Amino acid sequence: MVHTGVVSDLSGAIDDDIVARRIVPAIIKIRELLGCGIPAALDEFQQRYDRLRVERSDEFTVSPEEYGHGIYT
Repeated sequence: MVHTGVVSDLSGAIDDDIVARRIVPAIIKIRELLGCGIPAALDEFQQRYDRLRVERSDEFTVSPEEYGHGIYT
């Protein structure tokens, strides 16, 4: 069983990674947190990214079009 405080801490770290464009570390953390495979982690990443683009839009340093350049899945 995962301790709720750990989940909250890890969720914050994942969100910070997403905002900072640390895509691979964010996906690794999602997989560890959820105990899921890559497809599910990518889905979760996309949902979190979409939410953060609305909630923390001023913290992103690149446009949505530029965000994933150089990352191939």
